[in-house]
Amino acid sequence: METRVTPERAVAIAHTMPLPRKTETISLDRATGRVLSKPIPSLVDDPRFDNSAMDGFAVRNQDCDGRTTLRIVGESRAGGSEPPVVGVGEACRIMTGARIPDGADAIVIVEETEEDGDNVVIMGEPRPSFIRRRAENLSIGQEALPVGAALGPSEIGLAATMGHDRIPVVTKPRIAIVSTGDELAKPGEELAPSEIYESNSYALAAMVEEMGCTAVRHDAAPDTLDELRRVLDSLTECDAILTSGGVSMGEFDLVRRIMEDEGDPLFWKVAMRPGGPPMFGAWKGTPLFALPGNPVSSQVVFHVLVVPWIANSLQYHESLGPRMADRVRVRLLDDVRGAPGKLCLRRIRIETGDNELIGSVHTHQGSGNAHSMVAHNGLTLLPPDTEGKAGEIIDALWCR
Repeated sequence: METRVTPERAVAIAHTMPLPRKTETISLDRATGRVLSKPIPSLVDDPRFDNSAMDGFAVRNQDCDGRTTLRIVGESRAGGSEPPVVGVGEACRIMTGARIPDGADAIVIVEETEEDGDNVVIMGEPRPSFIRRRAENLSIGQEALPVGAALGPSEIGLAATMGHDRIPVVTKPRIAIVSTGDELAKPGEELAPSEIYESNSYALAAMVEEMGCTAVRHDAAPDTLDELRRVLDSLTECDAILTSGGVSMGEFDLVRRIMEDEGDPLFWKVAMRPGGPPMFGAWKGTPLFALPGNPVSSQVVFHVLVVPWIANSLQYHESLGPRMADRVRVRLLDDVRGAPGKLCLRRIRIETGDNELIGSVHTHQGSGNAHSMVAHNGLTLLPPDTEGKAGEIIDALWCR
C-alpha cells in the first residue's frame, strides 16, 4: 500500500481498479441523463433536401430586378407532394421547411410580396441564403454524437433527427454508500445528547447519481468491527463501495483498520487539504473508496478523486460527458491560505466580473462546515506551499 501520495498518483492508482463498464440499448424515451456507449452515425442527410427557411415565394434570382411581377405556378408545402418546376417569369408559393422547386434558386419572404390573382408582385430582395441546403447540417454516416456523451434534451433531439429510436448507452454501475460512526442518527429522528444527523451518505448519493451511476445508500454502520464487516460484506453485490468516516488514525477509525487487516488497500493518505486521509482498494474484490468523515472533506475528495475515477472507468467524453466541475482561471478578491506540502482546495464563490471570473470567500473554511459547500460554488487549486493573494489569478474548480 502506498501512503501520502499526490492527488495525481491517487487517481492513477484508482484507475488500475476501474468500475465495470457494460452497455445496453434503450429507447430515446428513457435516455435522458444516460451516456452513450458507442458513437452513433446519422442515418440520413440533414436536411434531406433543399428547403426554405422562410414563408414566401421560391423564385429565380435572375427574374427579380427591382419591383417585378411573376406568375404563380403552384405551392410547396412541408410534407406535401412534389412542387412544380419554376420557369422563366414564374414563382412558387412556399412554406417554411418545404422542398425548393426545381428551377428556383432564391426565396422572397412573404412580407415583401403582394399577390394579385394568379400573379405575385416581388417588392423585396430574393435571398439564396434563405435556402437550407441538403446535408448542410449532417451527412449520412456522420458521427455527430461521440462515445461518452451525456444525453440531454439537445442530444436526444439530435439522435431523433439522425433517425435513431434506440441508442446504446453505458449501463449505470451500482455504487453503495455507507457512513460509519456511533454518533450518527437519521435525519428526522430525535437526537440523543451525543448524536448528530448523518448527512454524508445523502450528499455522496446525490454526487454518485450526478455522475451517471446508481446510488445504493445504506444506513450508517456502528463502530464495531463485526458490524462493519457484516455491512461491507452485504454491499459487495454492488459494483463499488463508498464509505465515509473511519479512515484517520484514531482508535475507532475502523474502516482503515479493517481494510489493512482484511482488505486489499492500494493507497492511504493523499497530499490535499481538506480531505487528506482517504483510502482506496478492494473489499473482497469490490473496489472501495474510503472517504473522510467531515462533510466538506468527503465531498472535496469525491470531486478530486472519485469523479475522474468514474469518468475514466466509464469512458466519459472529456467535454460532453457527465462532470461536476470545470477547471477555470479566477481572480481572487480575498486572501486564501495555502497548505504546506499539499494541494489546497479552499472554498470560494466564483462569479462573473468585468471580462473575467472572480473568487471570494463567504464563510469560514472548517472541514465540518457543510454550509460552506452551499455558500460557495468553487474550489481553489493552490499548488503545495502556495498562498493565494487577493488580486492574483489562480486555477480553480467551478462546481456545477
